[in-house]
Amino acid sequence: MKSEACFWIPRNDKKLQCQLCAHTCMISEGKTGFCGVRKNENGKLYSLIYSSCSSVSVDPIEKKPLYHFFQGSSVLSFGSVGCNFRCTHCQNFSISAAGADDRYLQDISPEDAVAMAKTDGCKGIAWTYNEPTLWYEYTFDTAKQAKKEGLYTVYVTNGYIKEDPLKEISPYLDAMNIDVKAFDEKFYKTVCQAKLEPVLQTCILAKKLGIHIELTYLVIPGYNDSLEEVKKFCKWVIEALGVDIPVHFSRFHPDYKMADTPATPVDTLLRIYKDAKEAGLRYPYLGNVPHGAYENTNCPHCGATCVERHGYVIKVTGFKEGKCIHCGTNIPLIFDMKEQKK
Repeated sequence: MKSEACFWIPRNDKKLQCQLCAHTCMISEGKTGFCGVRKNENGKLYSLIYSSCSSVSVDPIEKKPLYHFFQGSSVLSFGSVGCNFRCTHCQNFSISAAGADDRYLQDISPEDAVAMAKTDGCKGIAWTYNEPTLWYEYTFDTAKQAKKEGLYTVYVTNGYIKEDPLKEISPYLDAMNIDVKAFDEKFYKTVCQAKLEPVLQTCILAKKLGIHIELTYLVIPGYNDSLEEVKKFCKWVIEALGVDIPVHFSRFHPDYKMADTPATPVDTLLRIYKDAKEAGLRYPYLGNVPHGAYENTNCPHCGATCVERHGYVIKVTGFKEGKCIHCGTNIPLIFDMKEQKK
């Protein structure tokens, strides 16, 4: 479904400049931006995918992954098509590399999306699978409707959104899982066709705006798994965002144009988990690996297990009223909207 887009500036000769993401594409008449789903028609920018859904699924919130936000709840997840990155390891390339006319898409209005979430017993709505920033107009309208109905809202994102759009949607956006794909500009340029710095700025701004954030760092052998790079990343998280930010170090599996790259050795992830703890991160986690203690939320003071996880099975064992029941240390877990954006 086509709809007039937000965040663009008219230029000469019917050209315009998109201001939604950090690419700030200059788009000629009849052309689309880098994302492939925002088009200049007669000097106006249009979204070609408003309400156009490629994927709809009820998921556990832990799958996003969000471990400190409404643990154990179900979230209705929506995806569309297109992306503003070109990651050579993309595991959702069938939709991220697709255009508005490349596959069957189902139109679901904001009102219907909210009604579906409530019917399915979900506590919230997530925009995921492909990059939600490109879906901005739809996610904004749906988020406003969701908040009226008491649902939480989530972006699973590469973090390439610009400041003004993020500020506008922030009153209606409760949580973001932001992929920091590496802590190296060269990686972003060669693997993603993007830049690292705008992603880092999004992380900082989202936290300032009161959005709950968790980070995901997919560990790819030979690309972003060096001890030095991971330590620099952990140091940046601590200094820029704080020691309480949950960071998910996930295992890479061969896919798309990186099918010849081996899966991440579990020993590498265990080393990173240990190093992240030693660097000062209180809540590192490992993902896409066999069950282990690295899935649990432990009290950083006494070490007691506050939330035990086995895959998507959650058991709250040592947490009550915002604190560790054993020593009284504050644990940053959100179970209720009243705890959000204090």
